[in-house]
Amino acid sequence: MKKLKLVVIGAGSSYTPELIEGVIKNYHQLPISHIAFVDVEMGKEKMNIIFDLTKRMLAKANLPIDVIQTFDRKTALLGADFVVTQLRVGGIDARIVDEKLPKSYGFIGQETNGAGGMFKALRTIPVIIEIANEMKAICPNAWLINFTNPASMVTEAVLKYSHNNRVIGLCNGPVNMTHQVAGLLNANVEDLYVEFKGSNHMNFITKILHNGVDRTRETIEIINAADVDALSFKNISNEQFNKELLAAANLIPSSYLKYYLKTTEMLAEQEAAEQSRGEIVKNIEAELFKKYSDVTLQDKPKELEARGGALYSTAALNVIRAIYLDDKSIQTVNVRNGGAITNLPEEAVVEVNCVLTRNGPIPICTGEIPSPAKGIVSMMKDYEALIVKAAATGDYQALISGFIFNPLCSSDTSGVALVKEMLLANKKYLPLFAKKIESL
Repeated sequence: MKKLKLVVIGAGSSYTPELIEGVIKNYHQLPISHIAFVDVEMGKEKMNIIFDLTKRMLAKANLPIDVIQTFDRKTALLGADFVVTQLRVGGIDARIVDEKLPKSYGFIGQETNGAGGMFKALRTIPVIIEIANEMKAICPNAWLINFTNPASMVTEAVLKYSHNNRVIGLCNGPVNMTHQVAGLLNANVEDLYVEFKGSNHMNFITKILHNGVDRTRETIEIINAADVDALSFKNISNEQFNKELLAAANLIPSSYLKYYLKTTEMLAEQEAAEQSRGEIVKNIEAELFKKYSDVTLQDKPKELEARGGALYSTAALNVIRAIYLDDKSIQTVNVRNGGAITNLPEEAVVEVNCVLTRNGPIPICTGEIPSPAKGIVSMMKDYEALIVKAAATGDYQALISGFIFNPLCSSDTSGVALVKEMLLANKKYLPLFAKKIESL
């Protein structure tokens, strides 16, 4: 049996113990013998803590897995079979800027949506393209499993602007929603087929089959009967979508769509909050790393769920296992559309149900995104394509036109001013925009 090497880039992330737990649980099917942790110097302390915790977790599980940590990415990539990227360029402080600056202009401030998500993409995409190209040269048969948000945009950037097409974008959102639906229907996850259509954090459940029986309408009725959003994520308000809207559309939106469908309410909530979500996460992470530092800790602490990482390892290891075993399982991942959603461009990256094979994911053709959702998804894919171009090439015109036509930009004048201020705030992470920033 072939032994596998897993490389984790951004290993100092608080999510890494979740990933390691998944490796341990899946070892009987997934013989990973070597794990290489990679991070940047800024993340040295956190990576050291994660490294030590990982060794304790593996020792408790009595698994013969070698773990190393390094800042030398190219050396780490030698012999890799799977590379997981979960990095945050600029750290949590950059996220806080992403959230607070837009809010000062009266715009939604959020990590993956609106101006915040756009600048996270600008900082992240050049780095991931570089990693993808290094993989093509050093470990050309390895799969890049990208968890870094915004996942659809990062994946699209790799497919369009790198030399590597062995990339899969991944988010724990669809896995979480599927498990939540199973709970609502009192069903086993294995007996469900939940169809997703859209882009990462811009997707909809369009169909729910339970042992072949369509229970979509019933699920919507159960959701509408609750007092709070039954499918909400930990990092997003549990305020419900309008009940009449869900009933009329016969679709179940991702929680992230609250920023677009409940913009007024979400902005009011942000403006009333004493801390941004990034500041809250910073505090959660500080407490998590205190726990991780406890030399008696040998397991992933339950408190990690408050970080929003529930089922992170399930999503990651399901994909890795499926590719390794060629098991043809159906999973929701971010891939090139290729006609799977017929009313979106073929080259666009979408988050859809795919059959997982040793040759990668094969998207399932499910036809059009139904009205009324198709308008906003199509608009957002145009926005994403422009921002991907801007991030990969430093094209300022693409940046401006992309953002101003984003539904979360409520003023063209304020929008342009915000973009310029955020360029200045992110100067050291945006070398492709150096010339433009100098002129501001």
